[in-house]
Amino acid sequence: MSEDKEAQEDELLALASIYDEEEFHQAESAQGGEIQLCLELPPDFKVVVKGEKQSEYNVCFLPPLVLNFELPADYPSTSSPAFTLSSKWMTRAQMSSLCRRLDELWEENQGCVILFTWIQFLKEEAMDFLAIQSPLEVFRGGSKAGGERRKADSAATALAQCGSHSENSEAKKENSEPQLSLSSQLDPRAVLLRDPCADLLPQLLDFDEEQRQRVFDGKVFGCGICFAEKLGSDCLCFKECQHVYCKACMTEYFQIQIRDGKVQCLNCPEPKCTSLATPSQVKQLVDEELFARYDRLLLQSTLDLMADVVYCPRQTCGTAVMVEPDTTMGICSACQYAFCTLCKLGYHGLSHCKVTADELRNLRDEYLSATAEGKKFLEQRFGKRVIQKAVEESFSRDWLNENCKGCPRCGTNIQKVDGCNKMTCTSCRQYFCWLCLGLLSKVNPYSHFNNPHSPCYNQLFHGVDLDEEDAFWSDEED
Repeated sequence: MSEDKEAQEDELLALASIYDEEEFHQAESAQGGEIQLCLELPPDFKVVVKGEKQSEYNVCFLPPLVLNFELPADYPSTSSPAFTLSSKWMTRAQMSSLCRRLDELWEENQGCVILFTWIQFLKEEAMDFLAIQSPLEVFRGGSKAGGERRKADSAATALAQCGSHSENSEAKKENSEPQLSLSSQLDPRAVLLRDPCADLLPQLLDFDEEQRQRVFDGKVFGCGICFAEKLGSDCLCFKECQHVYCKACMTEYFQIQIRDGKVQCLNCPEPKCTSLATPSQVKQLVDEELFARYDRLLLQSTLDLMADVVYCPRQTCGTAVMVEPDTTMGICSACQYAFCTLCKLGYHGLSHCKVTADELRNLRDEYLSATAEGKKFLEQRFGKRVIQKAVEESFSRDWLNENCKGCPRCGTNIQKVDGCNKMTCTSCRQYFCWLCLGLLSKVNPYSHFNNPHSPCYNQLFHGVDLDEEDAFWSDEED
């Protein structure tokens, strides 16, 4: 017995020296403990979700198998360790197969310490032993999941998410079948760790993310901004592109962008890279006040992109308002203001939106350059008569701008048909020069054209309007 005791203590001491505290935990009150074993996965291992739509997820780590053991007094000379094997993602049938294989390994090595051999088998050979290959299938949803689970338990070849119905079926099966049948299919030492009603996929993805981060934190990376080498725990990695920068540089970068309101520009600093930082990454690097601003602006920019969301036009409110399809009425949930979603004024029912003089002047160009759908929208908003009026007035305004000049005194449009450059306004009877729009004297209006210092004098007698030279010397009015 003293030799068994010594062998047990040596084996437990060896395990404690090989594995860290997270992998191996020795029980305090007995010769036993718990070993958590992460199975080695091949590169590009995928989890496939079967349901309404098939989705694939790349994973590097799956939740560990947990081996709980207790060493009897006559181990290893006579008895095998008592153990249970548990998992969050394997079926009981798969774990039962592993339990039977552990028994076989003990029989092959009886009289020798066996724990390390068990551990090596589970870590390195369990996947091949169970014929688990990529992609690994996870079934989600009610009765279908239960049916697939029962199929997996009988064949021990697929991963299935169990539902409460399948667990109840297994319980009935264990109570009704003979013990011999139970031992050949489901081993009582195989224990499911997951909640039968919980979704398995998030548990797999969360564990994979945690383990990836743990590996990342232990590596050394060179920052692409300050070029310093730092541990991964002091760095940030953009998830889409995997570019790495130190947290100090990214903190300053995020702070500047958020203060400037550019919350959509928290992208990877690598040129031409479009990867964006996740909200959780931003929260790690900035203080609470700045993150609250980031969160608010990000929500607002997201709402701005939604066609069915408008904002209450009251300056003291500005609450986001959901608009029903095919309606122009919005009702603010905060201040109860009913408004037109097109013109942002009080709701006016079936009446067309009122258009201001400035809007009317720009309406023609907007209407003529719009698509057929855009023209229809403008006609519904302002009415066809208003659109027609805007187009006609716009064309008239263009003709007046091209063919007339405004009286420098009253602004009346004046068209020159023929004659000299001394013009008389038809509205206020003011004399003015057609060339420079200067006001002319009532007593001697032609002195403006005879003065050598006048800009119009040089223009007239150097090749411009020379055919009208005689008219300037005439005392007749236009």
